[in-house]
Amino acid sequence: MADAAEEPCVTLEAFVTQDDATAVRVEAGDDARALLPFLDRLTLVEVAFPTYRDGRGYSAARILREAGYRGTLRAQGDVLIDQIPFMQRCGFDAFAPQAPIDEAVLARSLARYAEVYQGAADARAPVWRRRHG
Repeated sequence: MADAAEEPCVTLEAFVTQDDATAVRVEAGDDARALLPFLDRLTLVEVAFPTYRDGRGYSAARILREAGYRGTLRAQGDVLIDQIPFMQRCGFDAFAPQAPIDEAVLARSLARYAEVYQGAADARAPVWRRRHG
């Protein structure tokens, strides 16, 4: 089987009608919950960000991760460097931004905050939960 990052993505509409597709592209207006019955065969979900102001992809990622999806979850499109830490909290583990990202700047951005203040799709415990059990 091809690497998940190289598999061709089909549209959500095409995915639910095909038995052999394992990679799907979720557009900003798509309902990611349509994928929930197929999580066991998915290896890649690419979520489109047509503009950095469109946050629907964050919800799609969190829905899929909280439902148990463990494959690659890739944010594609108008992905800005300052959004990537928040995208990771929602469950994204791969990125395909339109514009190049400086790896050194990204590393500093990801290391900026050691603690988080709210729960998310990742396993990091909020600081208040650690303080108060």
